[in-house]
Amino acid sequence: MPFRQPADGNVLSVGNRTRNALQRALRCLGERGFALLTERWTALRHTTLSPSRIGDLVRAALVLVHFEHRRIS
Repeated sequence: MPFRQPADGNVLSVGNRTRNALQRALRCLGERGFALLTERWTALRHTTLSPSRIGDLVRAALVLVHFEHRRIS
């Protein structure tokens, strides 16, 4: 959870601002990866699998995306 800007007008410390920037960067990567998977594999948008099986489907889709982009052979 990111640190909020103090309400009294003070600024966040350098450490807290750095932590917030790192969290934003990591969240951006995760959201971009999920967007690629759901846009490319429409089956992920309309899953009716049990929650325990959804992970298998996502893993398989990720392997196919990596194969498609020549990241694995």
